[in-house]
Amino acid sequence: MKNFGIKLSLFLIYFVFAALLNSVGLLVERSQEVYDVAKGDAAFLELFKDLSIAFVSFIIGSFLPKLGYKKGMLISLALVFIGCIGMYFGNSFWAVKILFAMTGIGFAIVKVAVYALIGYVTEGKDDHRRLMSFIETIFMVGIIFMYLVFPLFYDDNDPNAWLRGYLVMAVIIAIAFTIILFSKFDIEVEKKSTTIGQDISSMFRLFLNPVIWIFAIFAFFYVMTEQGIMTWLPTFNKETLHIKAKLASQVSVILMASFAVGRFITGLLVKKIKWIYIAVTGIIGAAILVLVVLPMASNVPDMEVNALGDLPLVSFLFPMIGLFLAPLYPLISSTVLSATDKSHHSALAGILTFVSALGGTLGSVIIGNLFDLIGGNKVFYLSLIPMSIILVTLFFLNRITEKNS
Repeated sequence: MKNFGIKLSLFLIYFVFAALLNSVGLLVERSQEVYDVAKGDAAFLELFKDLSIAFVSFIIGSFLPKLGYKKGMLISLALVFIGCIGMYFGNSFWAVKILFAMTGIGFAIVKVAVYALIGYVTEGKDDHRRLMSFIETIFMVGIIFMYLVFPLFYDDNDPNAWLRGYLVMAVIIAIAFTIILFSKFDIEVEKKSTTIGQDISSMFRLFLNPVIWIFAIFAFFYVMTEQGIMTWLPTFNKETLHIKAKLASQVSVILMASFAVGRFITGLLVKKIKWIYIAVTGIIGAAILVLVVLPMASNVPDMEVNALGDLPLVSFLFPMIGLFLAPLYPLISSTVLSATDKSHHSALAGILTFVSALGGTLGSVIIGNLFDLIGGNKVFYLSLIPMSIILVTLFFLNRITEKNS
């Protein structure tokens, strides 16, 4: 297979960072349970992750081709390896903050590298969208892994047992590092002799294109919606649906699985159905699910659920929102990247990562601070606001990209 080593590296590193990056929901619940942290403070864990992503992605977007994509990926893996070992031995809320800061720095480099490299290993827009959807599917598989495997280490008799999950992650990271180290990256990337200031300036010039503005608005509100739900679903399961902590985290995997299935199906459909039809169907379906299913959360009996067979119906149905939201991010990202010259892909990926990080932080902090104020059974209705904005951006993007093509 052409470019097999590069594609394997993209899948591997996205798996690792998906597992760590999206363990925020688990760590928000653990921080409240083990470190006795208030919800509002736990919500700011997203800040440590996303602000480090935002800051680094803004700098690295144009600079990474000079450093080298492979070297950047290896540095990222080394950072999160140190973070996992530090989490195991640090065992404190501050260790959690440091882990997420290091994960954020690493992911900023990785996402820019992955999104830029996709353009070099694919041919044509459909092939680009297909690989993008499959890589984002692997991202969800990594999250599923974290949500299924991590809670296996929970032990009511040993409050520190869950930290062993980070030793497992350190081993997986070491394996990924070794495979990528010996993978062949045989592509030619143009390296410009410019300063970092000039690189950032050229990134800003991309905003002269109206597509980039709409793309940035879409990414901001999409990630706000996704992260708000993903981060607080374990807490919603535990406090609103009264599911025991370990089971509440494991049930949350339904959301990740629905995202993975949705993105895999998108990869299959994208050559047969125009992207705008898939995207609009997805966002409307997500809004309908919120309106139809969420009211069930108000009627859940006030008794702790310890067994799989006793789970309320809403704990299965609400996470299916991932099936509808899944196609949006890879489809829109691929559409805009495909319409842009390859030499700008790294900078554009930096912009995407930057605005996504800001949106993720805002979504998590809003949900976290309003969770108790308006109730866990009502707080996710707020997702309808960014969904409406996303729907409008889809039509604008479709009109502009069609005109340009």
